[in-house]
Amino acid sequence: MDIISEKKLTGERALFASHGVKIVDCVFDEGESPLKESSDLEIERCIFGWKYPLWYCKNVSVKDTNWLEMGRAGVWYTDNIKVTNAVIQAPKNFRRCKNVELTDVAITKAEETFWNCDSIRLKNVTAKGNYFAMNSRNIEIDGLKLDGNYSFDGCENVVVRNSTLMSKDAFWNCKNVTVYDSFISGEYLGWNSENLTLVNCTIESLQGMCYIDNLKMENCRLINTTLAFEYSKVEADISSRIESVFNPSEGCIKAEAIGELILEKDQIDPAKTKIECKSIEETTDVVEWRR
Repeated sequence: MDIISEKKLTGERALFASHGVKIVDCVFDEGESPLKESSDLEIERCIFGWKYPLWYCKNVSVKDTNWLEMGRAGVWYTDNIKVTNAVIQAPKNFRRCKNVELTDVAITKAEETFWNCDSIRLKNVTAKGNYFAMNSRNIEIDGLKLDGNYSFDGCENVVVRNSTLMSKDAFWNCKNVTVYDSFISGEYLGWNSENLTLVNCTIESLQGMCYIDNLKMENCRLINTTLAFEYSKVEADISSRIESVFNPSEGCIKAEAIGELILEKDQIDPAKTKIECKSIEETTDVVEWRR
């Protein structure tokens, strides 16, 4: 394997179509697409300082390497890439990629990151930015800390563990999502999705878990969660009080207590949903804004 070390690489396509190369202690500065159409790369202790560094690549290992903000749209149309111990300042990274693995990575400007990808594995990743992981599929996550709205829109086949998601409109339009042992805070969680399962999770949401076909919640806590479950088919085992439940379409909801249960007979059939809890503080048949 050829080794390139301790160089400052500039200019358009500086190492275009490189194959079987190890790149160590290098800086990629002004000049687009330095490694476009390359394969079998080992990159260590480098800096990507300019746009489009890894496009149309295959079989790439990146360690102890950082993307500056101008290294935007850094990895597109690339298959089989592993990134370990990195800080990525650049937005719009990882687009239309397949087989992507990130471990111990911070993405500080994660806007429009992980769009239209297949087979993503994230472990101990932090990310800040909106529209994270839109329209991607086959995702495995353990230890994600995400600060950004509209995450995972349109995703399929997602498993999330031990994570914290501060995200309005998370998991919209999704299919086959399971979240374990995580904290999620954000309005309108999970709308228009199918097969969403939450296990041992703590949720805080305004109008969360609505318009869902086959929502399952096991041993979850709902804190400050209002107007939940509208038009959802739901099987929920909640180990806390729910502030308010609004027009579930069918299923069973178990909770310690419900502050307000709103069931509008002209909108849904209340008989299709079984409610099991120790106390219901208020029952309403017409929601406040229709009065």
